[in-house]
Amino acid sequence: MSRKEAKDAPGGAAAVSSKLAPRSEVGGRGDGRPRDAVAAGSGARGLPAGAGGGGRANAGGGRVIRYKTCLRNTIGDVLRARGWQEAKEGEGDWDFYWCDVAWMREHFDGTYLEEHQRICHFRNHYELTRSVARANQSIGPGCRKNLMAKNLKRLRKVLEKESTVEAAKCEFFPATFELPSEYHIFVEEFKKHPGTIWIMKPAGKAQGKGIFLFRKLKDITDWKKEDYFRRDEEKSDKEPPETYVVQRYIDNPYLISGKKFDIRVYVLVTSYSPLKAWLYRSGFARFSNTHYSLSSISDQYVHLTNVAIQKTAPDYDPEKGCKWSLQELMTFLAARHSHQVVRQARQQMDQIYIKSLQSVQKVMINDKHCFELYGFDILFDENLKPWLIEVNASPSLTASSPSDYELKFGLLEDMLHVLDMEGRLIGRENVKRVGGFDLMWCDGPVASDELALNCGQPLMYTTNSFLGCYNDREQQLKQLFNLSPLAQL
Repeated sequence: MSRKEAKDAPGGAAAVSSKLAPRSEVGGRGDGRPRDAVAAGSGARGLPAGAGGGGRANAGGGRVIRYKTCLRNTIGDVLRARGWQEAKEGEGDWDFYWCDVAWMREHFDGTYLEEHQRICHFRNHYELTRSVARANQSIGPGCRKNLMAKNLKRLRKVLEKESTVEAAKCEFFPATFELPSEYHIFVEEFKKHPGTIWIMKPAGKAQGKGIFLFRKLKDITDWKKEDYFRRDEEKSDKEPPETYVVQRYIDNPYLISGKKFDIRVYVLVTSYSPLKAWLYRSGFARFSNTHYSLSSISDQYVHLTNVAIQKTAPDYDPEKGCKWSLQELMTFLAARHSHQVVRQARQQMDQIYIKSLQSVQKVMINDKHCFELYGFDILFDENLKPWLIEVNASPSLTASSPSDYELKFGLLEDMLHVLDMEGRLIGRENVKRVGGFDLMWCDGPVASDELALNCGQPLMYTTNSFLGCYNDREQQLKQLFNLSPLAQL
């Protein structure tokens, strides 16, 4: 299938372009939050205090749940709206801690956790991210590692010995190398594919900073001028060059209205032994601000979809933005292609999440107090084949628009429902859906017993995975917690 433009779709390109506009700003906060969203919490959206926010939330025995957080964005809003009480700085009496990775590095090993306490990272959460440096900013550049690619390559080698069919399921990430440590291996691969475009990413940076594309080796030979390549006796006290991750660039992306996009998917892991993973139904597609072209590989507004980059474009319109919801995207793809094609793409994405998690399952330090909310970044090529670009262990929770705030508020609210600090799901551990989260893996694939509504797939979907489907999370929570209309009064 050749690259398709949105103008060929029903309604034409103009109709699709109009969809690119996000919801209008409400309340004038500037951070994307609707007016009174924090004060209202879930109770204002039809959920009572015990189900999603507002009022006092008690742990078993009537004790109010106490939380700590170092962030003042959406997670703080959700915790306050839930009725939990914030522990003061220096107080050790807390039940739930949304910490940063610096705290994990400095304090986790020396902290005794009570039975009921929960924390938002596993000890070595960075095993599935692009770089240990992003999880540990104090280490030197020479210690930064591209752990995601390392673990995925190892899993693929193991599977190749067992089954070629299973190994083929790992062909979802582009050829990846770490520079300068794998420079010579990269050069061998580079010479096998002349003319290929590669993308360079600093291992210790985020939000698109320092990323660039290249076709020629001379564009990256600055490392050869650094001390890293000299003999030990010739090295000075100068630090080694910054570590980069180099990947083969996916130069044939699927385009909508002539623009490139990638997808952010949220996966919650509550255990690695056994592996237990929940997939969130909602997410978003991030579009570039400029029509795609290979004529200028230095134009970041063409090739990078990071919101932090796109919002600096000269012609960027903050009222329109560059995002679609995943329900909008899946609806568009289902209308443009057959249901079978879209279903196959979704199943391939399921393999990406599970194989990625399995690649680190044996090396991850499992702890019943820990959980992880991952942000998977996935790109479709022109054949609708999904490619894993990156996994984020600390996905951004800062909203860029009211609709983005609503998505992330619901995401975090439902995450807390899954963690069940209040103990409302005791005795119902086999539940397959909590709000917008569907249990897709529990020491093995989870079969679905729910109709797939509004997501361009047959009425019954065998795997409990509903990415981009209608997310009736509030209604589902009411049913889950057996809340009658009288209970809401």
